[in-house]
Amino acid sequence: MNVEVGMRIGELTVSLTRADLVRYAGASTDFNPIHWSDRAAQALGLESVIAHGMLTMGAALRVVTDWAGDPAAVRRYAARFTKPVVVPDDDQGAQVRCVGTVTAVGDGVVTVSVEVTCGADKVLGAVTADVSIEGRE
Repeated sequence: MNVEVGMRIGELTVSLTRADLVRYAGASTDFNPIHWSDRAAQALGLESVIAHGMLTMGAALRVVTDWAGDPAAVRRYAARFTKPVVVPDDDQGAQVRCVGTVTAVGDGVVTVSVEVTCGADKVLGAVTADVSIEGRE
């Protein structure tokens, strides 16, 4: 596999709707009302309902796993939550854009940085993943 620092590995836009939040709440058992109730979110000073942070983080990793071809190749993944993803109550939802770029290559491991934005907001920061490329062509 020919991989170089600065190489863009891919771009992905993920749509998160209120229905997605309900499904994620059921799967994760995180039923915090800020993820489904405008009233509860606004009572805490939020603009509106927000996506679960771990849902956003998991969606962002897809740009890496799509490129790697095997989710098990990801050896480490880290991100910092910087801004919430506000999910409108409509059919389009929030558009989360993820762009992956190689930042280091060595010893059979590629480090990828992912820029994750929703509109003009950077919603995750310091997003990095180490991907094993041992034995891959």
